[in-house]
Amino acid sequence: MVKNLSEEGSDKIDWDTEDELEIQEIQDAIFSSCRDLRTTGQHALSGDGEASSSSVPCRLSKFIQQFVVMGFSEESIAKAIEQNGENSDLVLDALLTFKVIEDSPAEQPTASPQLDPSISSDDSYSEYNENFLDDVYEEESWSSDSDNRICYLKDESSSLSENEQTLLSLANMGYPVEEVSIAMEICGKEASLAELTDFICAAQMSRAEDPYLPEDVKPKLKHISNDSGGYKKRKMFNQLCKGKKQRTIFDGDPISLPKPMIGFGVPTVSGPAMVRRTLPKKAVGPPFFYYENVALAPKGVWDRIASHLYDIEPEFVDSKYFCAAARKRGYIHNLPVEGRFPLLPLPPRTINEALPLSKRWWPSWDTREHLNCLQTAIGSARLTDRIRKAVEDVDGEPPMRVQKYVLEQCRKWNLVWVGRNKVAPLEPDEVEMLLGFPKNHTRGGGISRTDRYKSLGNSFQVDTVAYHLSVLKDLYPEGINVLSLFSGIGGAEVALYRLGIPLKNVVSVEKSEVNRNIVRSWRENTNQRGNLIDFDDVQQLNGDCLEQLIDSFGGFDLVIGGSPCNNLAGSNRVSRDGLEGKESSLFFEYPRILDLVKNIMSGGR
Repeated sequence: MVKNLSEEGSDKIDWDTEDELEIQEIQDAIFSSCRDLRTTGQHALSGDGEASSSSVPCRLSKFIQQFVVMGFSEESIAKAIEQNGENSDLVLDALLTFKVIEDSPAEQPTASPQLDPSISSDDSYSEYNENFLDDVYEEESWSSDSDNRICYLKDESSSLSENEQTLLSLANMGYPVEEVSIAMEICGKEASLAELTDFICAAQMSRAEDPYLPEDVKPKLKHISNDSGGYKKRKMFNQLCKGKKQRTIFDGDPISLPKPMIGFGVPTVSGPAMVRRTLPKKAVGPPFFYYENVALAPKGVWDRIASHLYDIEPEFVDSKYFCAAARKRGYIHNLPVEGRFPLLPLPPRTINEALPLSKRWWPSWDTREHLNCLQTAIGSARLTDRIRKAVEDVDGEPPMRVQKYVLEQCRKWNLVWVGRNKVAPLEPDEVEMLLGFPKNHTRGGGISRTDRYKSLGNSFQVDTVAYHLSVLKDLYPEGINVLSLFSGIGGAEVALYRLGIPLKNVVSVEKSEVNRNIVRSWRENTNQRGNLIDFDDVQQLNGDCLEQLIDSFGGFDLVIGGSPCNNLAGSNRVSRDGLEGKESSLFFEYPRILDLVKNIMSGGR
């Protein structure tokens, strides 16, 4: 999600999460010229009289004008500065909060206190992976006459539609026009500036930390100067919209998924499910194989995946039927579907069962029973503090607009209640438990909390996968030889181990050194006696390499893995290029290697 945290052995531990630190860098860059203006701003915006141009320094007019450019009213800016002084971060938080309140549906008059202006979500992260464009917006220099400039801005923006004004405002904040357009499309026309900036920042930060993305194409955080700014005229706006860089987003809606999403059956739900199936002839025979990826891929992707895997029908399963968190995934495999059994004991399947200590603090208006998909990133401490202030400033049950905001953020970031009016992100060991890994599984590699979240977010849900693999237990009582492609933190190996299937030989292919270290540590902790052979690149597995491996221990019994979902995930609307995407195109390595293994083992090579 973000860069490494402070060294745990340091005498002075920085308890800020890395997402906060990186967001702070952006905010400091945007507002670097607006510090130390508290006293001046109070005089300039006081009600005692208008400040003349000679009494208002140029830097103060820039401080005010940067918020006018964003689309905020002078009245709101004055109110925000009166409450917070010339602290740019707090002023922006307050303005975004005023915007959220103004956009909320009107409620019946009550005596409830006003929503605290610090509530915002502009510094949280999510698992988005996006391409970045150069900021092509050309800016005019500010006039030294602030009053004339403000009037000019009003005149210029008056001819624009509401959506155009929003886009132009965010462009002046430093966001590339294309990213703003995509954020507005996904978040909806009614989305507030807070929601739009949250979406864009989340996408930028998450992609910057993507372990599969080459460094030369990762986004660079740009320091945006405050020395210039302002609007171009409508002509410039039209030129921007027409001239923005074209990209390819996979057309069409996501695949229509079955409801309930129980595949060929799950142990906790009785309902219609396929008990038997007939595999294409070319899919039968050694080895068994098992492929996984996100279910909500663009339309046509799963048909194409299936066409490369012997036209086998995908099995779509949501892991909420196995644990307390949703995880919608598709699986293509040639395993038997009869005789499956779950890992015991069955894991808890509601939030209160999985996290019983949170039940004491859970408010009645938070009706969640399941967590959303566990991703590679978490909400920041600053976000949770804003939520606390918003809730605790109200006597009794919060008004609907506050409840709506808090629930949206809790669902988005899987926040849970840990005290009176206090929410917090899941701890790494809680995520491990929900995904079926042993406690401290990701701690064994000696990595940071940030890397632990990232590794877990890209992993299998072990209980789900183990249920599908359980049919192998009677087939391989003496142990199994596994080729694990894109093996991550060893979800397949953990599932087989928990099923009681000995791991004789494991060939593991994983790009991330962090993940490889986690797997090695797990093997040591569980006293694995089999052999582990590591590769860091699937392209190293050519015919000669595979033939040597197969000759050394007699062949593979299972080929398992899930290729990167970066360009398939529904949250990614910039580089959601399907299987043509730079990362997700690695899928084609899976059928290539599988075909080679089948041919070698059948004597065809």
